[in-house]
Amino acid sequence: MPSVALPLCIFLLLSAASPVIGDEDSQSPTVYEILQEYDFPVGILPKGVTKYELNKATGNFAVYFNESCSFSISGYNLKYMSKITGKISKDRLANLKGVQVKLLLFWINIVEVTRDGDDLDFSVGIASADFAIDNFYESPQCGCGFDCVDSGENGSDNIPSSLEKETK
Repeated sequence: MPSVALPLCIFLLLSAASPVIGDEDSQSPTVYEILQEYDFPVGILPKGVTKYELNKATGNFAVYFNESCSFSISGYNLKYMSKITGKISKDRLANLKGVQVKLLLFWINIVEVTRDGDDLDFSVGIASADFAIDNFYESPQCGCGFDCVDSGENGSDNIPSSLEKETK
C-alpha cells in the first residue's frame, strides 16, 4: 500500500505546482476570461488564440496563435506574433514580447500595458499612449480588425465590409 501512496502524493504535488494550460476548446477558462480576471478587457487580444499557458504563482504567460496576426485599428497598424509572452498581474501586463505597433516607418515593440481607471496605457519603453478602455470591449479579428464581415450565407468570410459593398 505505501508504494501506491508515494507516487500519488508526488503526482498531486506536481499538479499543484504546474502552470495552468488551456486552449479555447477545453473546460479551463479562455484566455479572454483570464484577462478579465486581471481587470483587462478582452479586446487587447485579437480573436483566434489557439492556446495559452499561465503560471498563476508567477504571472508568467504565453499566448499562441496559428500564425502571426496583423490589422489596423484607428490609424494604428498592429502585429501580434504567433507567440506572445509576458507577465500579468492586476491592471498590468509587463515584459511583453510579441506585440508591435508601426510608428512612422518602424515596427516598435509594445512592452507594457497598464490599466488606470477607464484608460489603458500602452508603453513602447520611451513613450506611451493612453486609450479609453471602451475601445477594447470587443476583440478585433486578424487581417481586418473590426472591418470584418461575419460568416454569412454569401460565403464572404473575413472580407472587409468596404470591399464587400463594392462587389455587390
